[in-house]
Amino acid sequence: MAEAIAFDIAAELIIKLSSRVLSQIWLWWNLKDDLDDLKSTISSIKAVLLDVEERSVTSHLVKYWLEKLKDVLYDADDLLDDFSTETLRKDLMAGNKLMKEVRLFFSSSNHFAYGLKMGQKIKAIKARLASIESEANTFGCMVRDRLVETSFMIKKRQQTHSFVSKDKIIGRDDDKAALLKLMLEFESEENVYIIPVVEFGRLGKTALAQFVYNDKMVYDYFQLRMWVCVSDVFDVKLILENIIKSITGQVPDQNLEIDQLQKQLRDKIEREEWVSLKELLVGGAKGSRIIVTTRSFKVVKITSKCQPHVLKGLSDDDAWSLFKEIAFEQRYADSTNSAFVEIGKQILERCSEVPLVIRTIASTLSYKETEEEWHSFRDNELVRIPQNEGKILTTLKLSYDHLPSHLKHCFAYCRLYPKDLVIDVLTLVQFWIAQGFVKQLNQSQSLEEIGFGYFKDLVERSFLQEVEGIYRMKGLYWVKEQACKMHDLMHDLAETVAGMESSIVDSNKIASNVGKKCLGPTPNSHISIKPLLIPLFKGKKLRTLLHFPSMKAQNLGDETWNLIIANCRCLRALELNALNLKTIPRSIYKLKHLRYLDLTNNHGLKILPKSICKIQNLLVLKLDGCFQLEELPKKIENLVNLTHLAYRGCFGLTHMPRGIGKLTSLETLSRFVVDKDGSHDGADLSELSGLNNLREKLKIINLGFVKNAKEKFRAANLKEKQHLVSLVLKWNGGNDDDDKSLEDLQPHPNLKELCIRGWRGDAKFPSWLSLLTKLVDITIGCPSNFKHLPSFAKLPCLQQLKISNLTELECMDDNGPNGRQGITEPFFPSLKVLCLEYCQNMKSWWRTTEAIGDDSNEDDMTVMGTWTKAFPCLSSLEIENCPLTSMPLYPLLDDKLKLVNTSSRPLKQTMKMNITSRTPSSSTSSLPLSKLKSFHVENIEGLDTRILDKWLQHQTNRRCLSLFDLPNLTSLPDKMRCLTNLQMLHIQEIPQLKER
Repeated sequence: MAEAIAFDIAAELIIKLSSRVLSQIWLWWNLKDDLDDLKSTISSIKAVLLDVEERSVTSHLVKYWLEKLKDVLYDADDLLDDFSTETLRKDLMAGNKLMKEVRLFFSSSNHFAYGLKMGQKIKAIKARLASIESEANTFGCMVRDRLVETSFMIKKRQQTHSFVSKDKIIGRDDDKAALLKLMLEFESEENVYIIPVVEFGRLGKTALAQFVYNDKMVYDYFQLRMWVCVSDVFDVKLILENIIKSITGQVPDQNLEIDQLQKQLRDKIEREEWVSLKELLVGGAKGSRIIVTTRSFKVVKITSKCQPHVLKGLSDDDAWSLFKEIAFEQRYADSTNSAFVEIGKQILERCSEVPLVIRTIASTLSYKETEEEWHSFRDNELVRIPQNEGKILTTLKLSYDHLPSHLKHCFAYCRLYPKDLVIDVLTLVQFWIAQGFVKQLNQSQSLEEIGFGYFKDLVERSFLQEVEGIYRMKGLYWVKEQACKMHDLMHDLAETVAGMESSIVDSNKIASNVGKKCLGPTPNSHISIKPLLIPLFKGKKLRTLLHFPSMKAQNLGDETWNLIIANCRCLRALELNALNLKTIPRSIYKLKHLRYLDLTNNHGLKILPKSICKIQNLLVLKLDGCFQLEELPKKIENLVNLTHLAYRGCFGLTHMPRGIGKLTSLETLSRFVVDKDGSHDGADLSELSGLNNLREKLKIINLGFVKNAKEKFRAANLKEKQHLVSLVLKWNGGNDDDDKSLEDLQPHPNLKELCIRGWRGDAKFPSWLSLLTKLVDITIGCPSNFKHLPSFAKLPCLQQLKISNLTELECMDDNGPNGRQGITEPFFPSLKVLCLEYCQNMKSWWRTTEAIGDDSNEDDMTVMGTWTKAFPCLSSLEIENCPLTSMPLYPLLDDKLKLVNTSSRPLKQTMKMNITSRTPSSSTSSLPLSKLKSFHVENIEGLDTRILDKWLQHQTNRRCLSLFDLPNLTSLPDKMRCLTNLQMLHIQEIPQLKER
């Protein structure tokens, strides 16, 4: 990959050296001629790099030349970055005026010393490059244009990608049917029947296992399912962590020992489930199945006595179907063109019947739109593939060779992640940005947006695989993050192309070897390492220092810090999360090239040194989970390039530092804390005014303590923050003030999530709600004076509505049916989740002039109106401590129904729809609530055995049933025998059952 790195660095250096502003400043040191010579030399070398790329495949001498070139280009890049950083620092001191900055340089006492030092370094780099250029001449290298890259840029981005989802796996129907038969029908004498799936050529055994694992029949048949990935290193602790994650969907604390993990596993699941799990893993519950995928018959012999299911390569027809689906994508006409078909089938013959290889090669060809390009790929590229066991990796390497150079960087960087690790996409993109891999050609897009585009490109070409989002702890909260993985073959490829550029250092021997090589002309630029091994590492040109969950260590001392700061001055990304750091040394400012700093989950960290604000290049600062952090550093406004400032869970923060409003590049600001009494001289809300690049979520707390609220609320300028997705407004007490009006906190119409908590002001809801037509989620929880709420039903995109602790609330909506009017238009057309809690005065959904009947009048269903228009998408409903006797019914509910201390009338009316056949179909599957999975009722008067019995006979999908505090329930309903899928039954505080 050295040629790709060298090419990109060279191109970037030429752009920097061509900068008009940079050239003007260099004039003051009389170095412009040197810089022009430097740019000319780099341009000449860049022109032959494409030819060098081909020669390096067979020539070790050329490879060595490339490494030396890369080394000096890195030094040149560091030199220019050093100068740019110094310029920025002086610029901040001079009031952000460039010409004023130049005058400051010229008159400063260290001007000549600094200029002399820079001049000497430039001349040294020029000399090294001149020597390298003369060596290139001895190779006879030719100038070439990078035509291959332009072809990648003309293809329009597709909404889908070439990685075939599990429900579209081609050519595995017979394999799936065979495994399903073994899973569901085969009767074994053993309690736990192990089914081995064996293949030797990377033919998709994992994908097939996932295909079966997610099949609906398997999902319905087995009470407990687990997916555990065992890597090449059999780590019991890691396997236990994976079991917990598989069951709970959450990643356990990585610092826990095995005994603690076992206890956490017990805590995470119910006792009954733990017994089942223990039986399954040790003795085995009757009928349990385990699918084991492996490439080794030795594993088969150890784990199972039965004959393995051997996975074979795709048939010719299936292979062609997969190839054609991806290679032609939207060019359907070409898929029937005899010329394309003939070339495609000739290419396919070299793809080894391996689905991943077929997808990857086909993805590469999908970016080549002419017969000539396909001919060239067949005649010039495929001939490189050897006819031996290593040909699969070589075939994948062809597709890598055809990636644009920026994607080569991004893919090879993924080598830093261990095999099988689930990768957080946002963090990966931030790493790419920190290393300068992401190019901002379009100013209308942020670097992060462009980086996510790179990620999508790699997914489309099958170099990365998107997986279901994972939950990670951010402070005290679980946050779902976009995630991806690398196929083992792709990880092998990344390791091959990265070479010594990137390494995972997990042993003393590796650390020593890597450290020695870092002193030569082949520096490691990126490593992930056990922190305890850092003292063995002497890589002065290191640009990335990371560590991952399987490489945790504790108590990083001052000595290690000093080594990092002394030896790693070129760092762009530094990850030191969860290492029990108590302090950060002042000398951290010496890492002036740093772009990414992760200090999350260092619970004892209280203070950040002021010197951290001298790292003006810093883009990302992560402090999530630093629970004892007392304040953000003063002079934070000097971090002018900061785009992400994350500190979820830092509840000790009492205020925001003044000047934070000058960080106009900020895209992430975890929360804005209003200074309660002004004693900390903190920032006020007006500093939010210019932060209009904020994205995702903004939480503002202590709003109840804002003085001159009307002025400050408007000064926050929320309506201009068009990129915000979520807005949380929390009052947290304070003085009631008529000046504090929600009307003055109007957000931008693009907002999708709104949360209001602790509001104590007037009873009028803001008029701007009707403008938020993109709202998906509304949460209101506050002891406010709201007596009624506006017509949320008119919001077309609303999917989740949660209302709690509105003690004065009398109705949800005063614009709906009055008395006996019905629902004449779709009511909450997109709502999926509705939760109403602790609204003690709310008896009717709508404001009404008529008296509301008591619960005994359950036959009155006119309030419901036309039920097919009410809650057409509602899946989950919770009503707790709200005496609702009149509301729209909910016959289509299919996930969860929880009713606690509320009227039974709406429930009875909904249930009665079964009996009176007030449904569009007589089919059992379409009866109201027939698809409900979880049903919880507590303290609901009038709900007796007869009603439940008639209703339960159609509830075959029920998985959870909870019956609490039901005084009228005399016995368990007879029809409970119909609940064939029931997994959890809770019965408590039912007096008559207790007596029996």
